[in-house]
Amino acid sequence: MARYKVEISGINTNDLIVLSNEEMIKLFKLVKQGDKGARELLANGNLKLVLSILKRFNNKCDNMDDLFQIGCVGLLKAIDNFDLSFNVKFSTYAVPMILGEIKRYIRDNNTIRVSRSVKDIAYKTLKAKEEFINEMGREPSIDELAKKLELDTFEIINALEALKEPVSMYEAIYNDGGDTIYLYDQIEDKKANSSDFSNRLALEGAIDSLNSREKFILDERFVIGKTQTEIANELDISQAQVSRLEKGAIKQLKKILK
Repeated sequence: MARYKVEISGINTNDLIVLSNEEMIKLFKLVKQGDKGARELLANGNLKLVLSILKRFNNKCDNMDDLFQIGCVGLLKAIDNFDLSFNVKFSTYAVPMILGEIKRYIRDNNTIRVSRSVKDIAYKTLKAKEEFINEMGREPSIDELAKKLELDTFEIINALEALKEPVSMYEAIYNDGGDTIYLYDQIEDKKANSSDFSNRLALEGAIDSLNSREKFILDERFVIGKTQTEIANELDISQAQVSRLEKGAIKQLKKILK
């Protein structure tokens, strides 16, 4: 899906209709009378509302087509539950419902699964925090929240951390038109030292002395984790040849690094 365009069942949503307020009122009256055609027209006439909401989630979902479908589910729920007596625009009523469906989908399909009990603690903590601010006029400390909820501070911290969206180490955090700085550039390995760095440089130099086939075999064996038989099939040679090349490459590395 393009960023501002969606193809659904062969329909380009850039060409979708937008209903006027008068048309919406007429169609909602027909829906209440059981007119399924009017319901479909209302849905098609408000798909651009779903698209406008999806723009907020461009970086939170790999498959925006799936997210569009989920947004449409929220739209249909809003159509089915909307009442003209609410005396508000349909979009005002529909947006929270569409957002709710999308956020629920993203939460439940997150690559990092968080247990229901942890989520419940997090939501109770957020509610308690809001109540504390309204009552005391300031932010509560973790200890105050833990005391209010009769929980350990660790449970509070763990639950709140679990609600945060995971961030890729390769996410760009700065770019001034030159070299891009990624998140992993700012992460320090406190266990590493200059000796580790020197050893790594020496190893890289030693590996460069190997021929391309030896490099391939070592990479497939010790980085990818393939067996000698699998590598032999890929190179169309015998397993014994792979074993001999592997041992020779390791022996050469040891000799250089000695």
